[in-house]
Amino acid sequence: MTEVKLPELGDGIESGDVLEIFVAVGDVINEGDDIVEMETDKATVPVPASHGGKVLKILVKEGDTVPIGGVLIEVEAAAGSAAPAPAPAKPAPAAAPAPKPAPPAAAAPPPAPAPAAAPAPAAAPAPAAAPAPVATPAPAAPAPPTAKAVSNAGSIPAGPAVRLFAREVGVDLSTVQGSGDGGRIIREDILAVVRSGSQSPKQSASTPKSADARPVTPGLPGTAENDDFGPVRVERMSKIRKTISRQMHASWSQVPRVTNFDDADITDLERLRQSSKDDYAAQGLKLTTMPFLIKAVATALRHHPSMNAVIDEANEQIIYKDYVNVGIAVDTDRGLVVPVMSDTDRMGVPAITRSLAEMAGKVRGGNFGMNDLKGGSFTISNLGAIGGQYSTPIVNVPEVAILLVGRSRKLPVVMSDDSIQPRLMMPLSLSYDHRLVDGGTAARFLNDVIGFLEAPSRLLLAL
Repeated sequence: MTEVKLPELGDGIESGDVLEIFVAVGDVINEGDDIVEMETDKATVPVPASHGGKVLKILVKEGDTVPIGGVLIEVEAAAGSAAPAPAPAKPAPAAAPAPKPAPPAAAAPPPAPAPAAAPAPAAAPAPAAAPAPVATPAPAAPAPPTAKAVSNAGSIPAGPAVRLFAREVGVDLSTVQGSGDGGRIIREDILAVVRSGSQSPKQSASTPKSADARPVTPGLPGTAENDDFGPVRVERMSKIRKTISRQMHASWSQVPRVTNFDDADITDLERLRQSSKDDYAAQGLKLTTMPFLIKAVATALRHHPSMNAVIDEANEQIIYKDYVNVGIAVDTDRGLVVPVMSDTDRMGVPAITRSLAEMAGKVRGGNFGMNDLKGGSFTISNLGAIGGQYSTPIVNVPEVAILLVGRSRKLPVVMSDDSIQPRLMMPLSLSYDHRLVDGGTAARFLNDVIGFLEAPSRLLLAL
């Protein structure tokens, strides 16, 4: 018997929550097969088996928090798993009282339709009574299909993020036809099932306890329950949501936050983007205004060290960072995730565009590691991708500032010659920790960012 334990899932990760179990007792698995899906502070990851063999015991259940090194399942070594086959044959001697069934053989007149040969009745009871050695294969045959069905369910080609999304909307992945590479199930396949209504969410199967049995809104997460006033839905707080909650509470309670609002005229930047987007599209890249904003922020941070620093209260000191690592807040099904782009100030717009595309793909596909989320010195949040203009973003502690960009829109602007022209304006909201960053410092930093956006050619020459 061998224990399969939870391996290291990344630096600083001490435990994970079990989201889904892919195996069942009796399954035969190979080393490297995914056995469970775990949720850590920022990612969901499938855990492969460190040993192959027959699953003897599953020691966790969905929702359990398992420490690193905790035992997940017990397996019987592949070599030993052959032994169980003869084991059932052991009962054969005990069942040697097969003569006892012989009297029923007298009562075998039911199968008498085949009395042509006396051996035929003897063979007939064999399938019913497993003891006869020749008959043992017969009962064993039905067992493999069951194990295979379970193992197939565990090997459904779908990533962790897609599995989580399917659970949230109540879609059984075994009934979904994948349209991705090699039949892999993607998010759009789940959405198609939900939209078509061909499969109702599993939550709706649970009827509210109230007598009037109100209909349950499809697609809502959680389990149907009732409070004192009517039906509700209860969902266990995910690990990532708990992490976000702790981080936001720390920021709100520790940081005296101030927010500056301003607009950048990106009319010229938009012309430049439009003239270049086909060149990027030919390389399979979508050129948006975001890479220009990231470059503008990274360049401005070099000139304003207070915006790229950390307050070390324990030692009563300020740590100024000589590197510029910009975190980009990405909205996902599981919550807000902030992957970090390292040494952004040394990258050009083309490199930032590629890195941004790779980063977004990894995060939304759930294929990122904890190292992708560490080491940030400043964060940018893009509200404009969803809608909205201004907001008061929460500082991502221990950083001291965060910039939120809203949706650009055309506004009438009074130009230097007093003419009024329609200009494309980008709304910006800069929140900062007033313990370190003064209002003047924040305003000068934001002015520099706006200056780079309004004259994009400066980004090519900036020192």
